[in-house]
Amino acid sequence: MNKIELADIFERMNGLHVVVIGDVMLDNYWWGNIERMSPEAPVPVVALKRRESRLGGAANVALNCKALGAKVTMASVIGDDNDGALLEFYTQEAGIETKLLLKSKHRHTTTKTRVLSRNQQVMRLDDEVVDDLYTEEEHPFIDLVLRFLQREKPQVLIFEDYNKGVLKQNVIDRVTAHCKELGIITAVDPKKKNFLAYKDVTIFKPNLKEVREALHMPIEHVTESELDAVHEKLYSILAHQITFVTLSEKGVYYNTGESSAIIPSHIRNIADVSGAGDTVVAAAAMVYAITHDALLMAEMSNIAGGLVCEDVGVVPIKKEALQAECQKLGL
Repeated sequence: MNKIELADIFERMNGLHVVVIGDVMLDNYWWGNIERMSPEAPVPVVALKRRESRLGGAANVALNCKALGAKVTMASVIGDDNDGALLEFYTQEAGIETKLLLKSKHRHTTTKTRVLSRNQQVMRLDDEVVDDLYTEEEHPFIDLVLRFLQREKPQVLIFEDYNKGVLKQNVIDRVTAHCKELGIITAVDPKKKNFLAYKDVTIFKPNLKEVREALHMPIEHVTESELDAVHEKLYSILAHQITFVTLSEKGVYYNTGESSAIIPSHIRNIADVSGAGDTVVAAAAMVYAITHDALLMAEMSNIAGGLVCEDVGVVPIKKEALQAECQKLGL
């Protein structure tokens, strides 16, 4: 691909409308110093110096789509609480639409609080509800999303599943069917509980560990033939269009049923792999919506996932850096 064509893809990203649906959360970071042990129990005392809250879960996928230039709408169910209000504020501050954020009195907003000292995590506190949506939450949420899709007709919808209860079977089925009817590209970043629930989607993007656990396949040598067998098994259940598996340091694999390949990773100075999967699914869905080229989708999102691993912490991709790297690598 020449630079003019590549530049056109990045320009057209600005015209996409992406809906991200799934489990959102607040990632809280508490930094402090440990100088003594507690006299009450054999645990360290952390003298807190600084606190910060960031968007996490499905909201980080939304941040990546926004960073790539898309108009983004976040769809989820959060608590009618202070953390929910803070999450909604940060989402709006990032330029992401929140009209599909439904507040519930039956569940509280998911938060993950990490306590750190000298850049090392000392403890993590999870405050969450993982039960499926109640019927009185589920039906209004489905209706809200389906009406929005019918009215706005976004080009892309990404399911980001963290098994916190928003993406229950009926939500998945109804939204997927409506997207197919409207011609909306659907991409899925699945988790264990609902792994095989996403039938008839466009792009199914698990990681290698999730595939091994869900399909009970060892995949010992991570060869193309082994991964082709994964695609065939997944396709027999899901009837999806593209299998797209992230392989950690080995790169990514894609299969459309007609073509397949392992795309090796590029040499990086890896600082932190957190959030790389969020970047990959965001970039993959957007590139495919523009190009309908699965190989290019795999190549560009593989580069994007590698780039964010060079930064410490969960950070969205930088569009200019991705475009420059794609040019440098000759895409």
